[in-house]
Amino acid sequence: MGKNAKIDYIIAELARLYPDTACTLTYRTPLQLLVSTRLSAQCTDARVNMVTPALFEKYPDCEAFAGADVGELEEMIKSTGFFRAKARNIIDCANMLLEKHGGEVPGTMEELVALPGVGRKTANLMLGDAFGQPSYVVDTHCIRLTNRLGLTGSRDPEKIEADLRRMLPPEESTLFCHRLVDHGRAVCKAQKPLCESCTLRTRCDYCRDR
Repeated sequence: MGKNAKIDYIIAELARLYPDTACTLTYRTPLQLLVSTRLSAQCTDARVNMVTPALFEKYPDCEAFAGADVGELEEMIKSTGFFRAKARNIIDCANMLLEKHGGEVPGTMEELVALPGVGRKTANLMLGDAFGQPSYVVDTHCIRLTNRLGLTGSRDPEKIEADLRRMLPPEESTLFCHRLVDHGRAVCKAQKPLCESCTLRTRCDYCRDR
């Protein structure tokens, strides 16, 4: 099977399996999504979603986060882990947004990765979910599944992003990456993948080589 036919099948099958996929962080504005992604480092989205309602009520905008008392912010986000570094990072990021972007989250890769603590994974998530642009979020699920499926031969996030950018139709990219997460959680698990029940197994290098 050629590469084009293979990726077309995988795109279609993931869409069939997970038609209602979406970002699992709860947010209403780009700033809220940005803060949530910072909190989600080494933490589950479910835990972050438990913390953010009260957080966003206390800090409704960029000005509020920029002027936050670091101790109070730390206490509110403590359960997400690494709370001291996260609190400082959020305040620094809010201050930069005020200084350079009028308090608004920018919508380009270059501007996003210039913000404190924002790498390409977070920037891609912002571009796709907050701004509706093509995005390629390479997280641990994406790394594992793209390698098992034979879509890439690399474990380097930037190389995987480049591979996905070449093969995915731009309009499919954001949802495709969300669906990889869904499939990684439900079927293609890290330790015990459920290959026998996986409908992608006929296109999967990992299944073929077992």
